[in-house]
Amino acid sequence: MSAYPDAPGHRQVDTSVAAADAFAPKLGRLQRLVQTTVRDAGLAGLTADELASRLEMDRWSVQPRTSELRRKGLIRDSGQRRANATGKKAIVWVGI
Repeated sequence: MSAYPDAPGHRQVDTSVAAADAFAPKLGRLQRLVQTTVRDAGLAGLTADELASRLEMDRWSVQPRTSELRRKGLIRDSGQRRANATGKKAIVWVGI
């Protein structure tokens, strides 16, 4: 069995473990999709909200992939910040 970030994270709670197990088959495809989209954005980068919009996906499906990809060394925090949907500052991710 794989461990985070190669497998979805969970909080050692039965519902969280079940959700992670159900999501596991999609993880690699979504990580590749997020990584490619961030890379294609170039130095302008993308926030999690911008990624979700561009991919026409729910932010809650996209944001965890950024953490996984950062952990794997495939994307990085650009140091830039942009407002997200709530108006708060969000990390702008760029490819490595």
